[in-house]
Amino acid sequence: MTLPRKLTPDLTTLQSFESAARHGNFTRAALELHLTQSAISRQIKDLETQLGVLLFERVRQRAILSEAGKRLLPEARRLLHQTEEMMIRAASGADATATLSIATLPTFGSRWLTPRLPDFLSAHPGSLVDIASRSEPFDFDQESFDLAIHYGQPIWARATCTFLCDEKIVPVASPTLLQADPVRTPADLMRGPLLHLATRPRLWRQWFELCNVDADPSYRGNRFDQFSMIIEAATMAMGFALLPLYLIEQELSAGRLQIVFDRPMSTENSYYVVMPDGKREHALGVAFTTWLLSQVSNRGATES
Repeated sequence: MTLPRKLTPDLTTLQSFESAARHGNFTRAALELHLTQSAISRQIKDLETQLGVLLFERVRQRAILSEAGKRLLPEARRLLHQTEEMMIRAASGADATATLSIATLPTFGSRWLTPRLPDFLSAHPGSLVDIASRSEPFDFDQESFDLAIHYGQPIWARATCTFLCDEKIVPVASPTLLQADPVRTPADLMRGPLLHLATRPRLWRQWFELCNVDADPSYRGNRFDQFSMIIEAATMAMGFALLPLYLIEQELSAGRLQIVFDRPMSTENSYYVVMPDGKREHALGVAFTTWLLSQVSNRGATES
């Protein structure tokens, strides 16, 4: 369906609007975009006429966003960013036989997925992957990903979730910390510094309950909003950490971290591969999902 001219955004005009809004000045926007001040002014006026609203209030030498301009600015920036990403993807994939755009959890992507990617790419020569971090579910209609890796429940609007693996959490610490503060029972961990994941504040309490220890340590210790930060803090002997096994394979193998007690805890959520309804037949996406499942089954779900 073709949009009416009134509803079709002109990207050059939106770029001028965004620049003028950022600088608060038409002249500076003109310098940035290599245009004349009158050209910027004309484009803004055309956009205001097209929308039927005033986007700027002219105050002395400054252009101040109106309320309508403030509402339009984030949407304009989103559209310009999406357009730039589209062009970069198209250019980078010009010589590829197939491309795959993946949204993944930040730490999962850096710690588990990326080290394994060479295996997938070697099995699909000529293919390119474009990987971006996303911590929360998003609208596939708004972001052009072919699939996503999701932690939570198998619920995603207009998409299919395929179970990947459960998550096993274990208490770990650096050898340096364990030598300085030996622990013999799970209860002994209460006296040591604990590292907390801000987005899962009850992890330690749940683990102590698993070990039949009546404790609520949620108020004690330093907090971080990413597992990757906790891993680094734990290797630097800042405290005891509860971490998924799949994220610390390298640290355990190299001896930078040690499992304090072999009491793994399964979390209530799991990992899923999510494919939007419109891309279920995406050949490389289907192959990637099959490959991911093989990587999990090869190591066992409890260690994935």
